Amino acid sequence: MKRFERLRQIRRLDPVADALEIYRLSVAFEFPWDYTRALELALYRTYAVPSIGRLLARTAELTERTQKRYDDTVLLLDTVVEHGFASEDGRTAIRRINQMHRSYDISDDDMRYVLSTFVVMPRRWIDAYGWRRLSRHEIVAATEYYRTLGRHMGIPGIPTTYEGFEGLLDAYEEEQFGWDEQSRRVSDATLDLMASWYPRPLAPLLRTATLALLDEPLLRAFRYIPPGAATSAFVRRAVRTRGRLVRLLPPRRVPHFARQNWEVKGYPDGYRVADLGTRPVPGLRGCPVRHQDASATDVVE
Repeated sequence: MKRFERLRQIRRLDPVADALEIYRLSVAFEFPWDYTRALELALYRTYAVPSIGRLLARTAELTERTQKRYDDTVLLLDTVVEHGFASEDGRTAIRRINQMHRSYDISDDDMRYVLSTFVVMPRRWIDAYGWRRLSRHEIVAATEYYRTLGRHMGIPGIPTTYEGFEGLLDAYEEEQFGWDEQSRRVSDATLDLMASWYPRPLAPLLRTATLALLDEPLLRAFRYIPPGAATSAFVRRAVRTRGRLVRLLPPRRVPHFARQNWEVKGYPDGYRVADLGTRPVPGLRGCPVRHQDASATDVVE
């Protein structure tokens, strides 16, 4: 297989009708490392919206059980990518996501914003650091994939195009990003988790490198001191160099799903999709009375 053969395969598919297949090819074959980093950044930047950051801090999932929360989020989202929306595992994963979300008062605006980060941030990351830019087929397919996920989650008012998602994300961040002490606690815990995946002496260096990849509005919202210009330029150049080196490698012949990432550490003996995630108890850790128990997967085709 030649380096661009899979891209040619993607371009022969319909970006709407074959959205899941295209997205899976892009995520599991073309850009597995980049999608992992981009989706980590997508979720991380949502903490800078105070209503989201405060909720996550109250649940304590990302401050006291950070690795488990990371693992469960990765595995639930990955299950849908690997098995599809109609599969038993895919439906179970979405049901678990919906059960957790419906345990809290989360606004539709916040839900739409989080969904927009899944659409926009991978495109921006891969265009900046990937071994090639995303094709229009991949952009449209990813958009359609997350529109479908959003419908299964019962999110109203989902944008219809990538450009719609991008406009939503930029406008929401401009309006909502701001300082919140509890959001900063969640951010610090996440940075600590990422550093914990490597030898302890590297932790300060890794924290600086991570901050160097964040944009100025995000740094300002968390009140982090930006790394120096030379440091930021060096880190970003290093990540771009990685992409250029990957371009020289043979194409991946077997899929790599997020469940295979070495950063997922909490289930060495395996897991059941139905057991992933949390089961919040009303009245504890900021959890209000449940709104409803039915999953949107039971009513959305």
